[in-house]
Amino acid sequence: MKKLFDKNEVIFAVILIVIYVAGSTLMVQLSETIGIGFLAEAIFGIVLFAVLIAFVAKNKLYEHLGLCKPEVPAAKMLFYIPLPIIAAVGVIFGFAPQYEPVTLAVHTVYMLFAGFLEEIIFRGFLFRGMAKKNMTSAIIVSAATFGIGHIVNLLNGYDIISNLLQIVYAVGVGFLLVFIFIRTGSLVACIAFHSLNNILAGFGSAKILVDLAGSEEGGQMINVGIRIALTAAYLLYVLKFTPKKVALKD
Repeated sequence: MKKLFDKNEVIFAVILIVIYVAGSTLMVQLSETIGIGFLAEAIFGIVLFAVLIAFVAKNKLYEHLGLCKPEVPAAKMLFYIPLPIIAAVGVIFGFAPQYEPVTLAVHTVYMLFAGFLEEIIFRGFLFRGMAKKNMTSAIIVSAATFGIGHIVNLLNGYDIISNLLQIVYAVGVGFLLVFIFIRTGSLVACIAFHSLNNILAGFGSAKILVDLAGSEEGGQMINVGIRIALTAAYLLYVLKFTPKKVALKD
């Protein structure tokens, strides 16, 4: 792993993306066979997490990947308060657990690790590898691939409209998180938000918005619209009012 990472971090990241996406997709089928939703995905996520943490620790990549204290004071980042608000929109407009207790518990564990893995892979390895040659391309590709990567959920039972909305939201979030990483040099807030966002998806129904729109699709469109508006507003704040100097370290 170390030789490939040293030779080409981008290829290393792409291989990780393939392993993560393919592995997670295969685990969905295994969980269905077992009869406990998200169980195989959770185990897969924990194992991959352990492997990557061991790799990061052995090669002292904590600062390189943003697993460190932010260089910008929390006050400058509005104490990151917009992030949990964005994550909680679905719950704010309708609290309703989406699964039975055991599945919900396993889903929570799975999403906790998924948030870490996706940030480290997309905002860590992929972005940092590309940023060495072209920062603009790194920003666009890391955000876009992160969002488009959610198309795999079509294979997991999502309908087309819901999946497209998820992709649009994910691309917007991708841009916000990569700029938070650039401005602060840390992925800690990004990982916390990502995990929280994924976990709360299992508890929010946005029922108020669905009732307001008169349909599930309409309610979800409003839900995503609110999230995108909040994401865009916070992104503009990050770009305008936080330090312009790139804080990333090699």
